Formats: sequence, structure tokens, C-alpha cells
Amino acid sequence: MRSSIRASATPDVAAAAQGPAAHDSYWAMAWRRLRRHRVAMVGLAIIAGIILLAIFAPLVSPADPLTIDYAHPAARPGVGGHLLGTDAVGRDIVARLIYGTRISLQVGVVAVGIAASLGTTVGLVAGYRGGIVDNLLMRTVDVFLAFPVIVLAIAIIAVLGPDLVNVMIAIGLVAWTTYARVVRGQVLVLREQDFVQAARAAGMSDARIIVRHILPNAVAPIIVLATVGMATAIIAEAALSFLGLGVQPPTPSWGGMLNEGRGFLRVAPHISTFPGLAIMVTVLGFNFLGDGLRDALDPRL
Repeated sequence: MRSSIRASATPDVAAAAQGPAAHDSYWAMAWRRLRRHRVAMVGLAIIAGIILLAIFAPLVSPADPLTIDYAHPAARPGVGGHLLGTDAVGRDIVARLIYGTRISLQVGVVAVGIAASLGTTVGLVAGYRGGIVDNLLMRTVDVFLAFPVIVLAIAIIAVLGPDLVNVMIAIGLVAWTTYARVVRGQVLVLREQDFVQAARAAGMSDARIIVRHILPNAVAPIIVLATVGMATAIIAEAALSFLGLGVQPPTPSWGGMLNEGRGFLRVAPHISTFPGLAIMVTVLGFNFLGDGLRDALDPRL
């Protein structure tokens, strides 16, 4: 009887001793925590819906975003068969909102990709090398941080010219400093860990240690920053388009639609209201998901 009890209990005791890592990876546990985060799931649903709209825009759009309804300029919602009305020249607002998701997501992904790549590289090198290299790179970061983000973006676009590609480059070049500072802080801690010291003792090159050992352990905060950075990039693109320095007409963009409707706020407020709501909902979605990722990827949990 005693031996049978010991035999049945042994596997459970061994599993308990090994802990959750014996069955689940770090990313599997993070996904489980994320699924329990209701606000993050709401954000994920919003983002998924926006991505689907962008992908299937030609199928779900009720009209071409450039087609002008000359009979119904600045029409209110529901007039002339236009669900959300038309803009000042008679283009369907629903169609322009749907196609505008493509611009916003494209700017967000490319700008965040530029910022994350540049900032992560600078942070890894500065944190790992230290000394003069660290001081030089971090002082460069301080110089960029000395300028307001929107002013620096305007200055870059003034040099490159107003264009979608230049907008993505400008936003990426003004957003990389946050990644650099966060990644550098992570590297300063990681480079003193035993597994990094063991890799050095084994004769690994600095580049291999950074890529194979340090970067994978610093990727969690980068993911969180990238998620929140998507929202920031969308707002920045909208602001630049509102100022006439972003996506040029007649290409539909939410910031451009806000700019086009500002002269009709008293007679046709819906022209600016709906793109403003689209920006708000999208930014909330990314912020909700970013908050959930921050909690789910926290190694202290």
C-alpha cells in the first residue's frame, strides 16, 4: 500500500519541483496571461478588425474613395445613399475611412520598423561596449531628445519633401531614441549575467553574444514599445497630414480628412468627426494591447 502511494505521488512531486517551465515556455505563459487580460483582448480585436478592413478594403468599401458624387457635396450621414455622408467635394466618407486604414497601418509598421531597428542596434552596442562608445551614442540620443518630436519630423520632411515614404522615414528617425534607451538599460543588466560571462569565457565573439544571448532576452520590452509606438506613429502621421506635410491629396488618409473638414466644422462637422473617431479607436486599440503585453511579458510575473 505504501509503495503504491509513493509510486503515484512521484510524478506529481517531480512536476511540482520542476515548476511551470517544465511544461510551458515563457511565451506560452505570456500568451496565457495576455488572454486573461480583458482590456488587451479588446485592443487585439480592434486591431484585428482594422487589419481586416485594410486587407479587404476593395471588397467591403461601398464606393471608390476617389469617386465624386457631384449631386451631394458635404452631404450629411444617410443622404444620397452615403452611410456617413460625403466630404466637401462629394467623396464617400466610409470608403475613404476604409482605405485610410491602409495608410495608417503602413505608416505605423514601417515607421516602427525603422525606429525599432535603429534604436535596438544603438542600445545593444552602447550597453554592451560601454565607455566612450556608450557616451558618444547616448549623447547623440540626448541631442535628438532635445527637439520636440513633431518639430523634428517637420524639419526632416522639409528637407525630404512631403510624401508618404518620407513621412514614414521622418517618424522612424524621431522615434528611435526611446528604443535605444530602453534596450541599453536591459543590456547593462544582461551583460553581467552568468550566461553572458560563460559565453565570453567560451571564446564567442561580441557580435555573436549580442545576437544569440543578449538580444533574445531583451526582446520583451521591444515588443511592448513597438505596440505603443504604432499608436504614436499613427497620431504623428495624422498630425503631419493635417498640416499638409504628410500624404498628399487625393490619397485618403485620416489626418488629411481632418484637414479637409476643418473649414466645414459648423455646416458639416461629420467630415472631421468620423476620421477623428477612427484615429481615436485605433490608438486606443494599440494602447490597450500594449498595456496587456507589458503585464504579460513582465518576467517578475
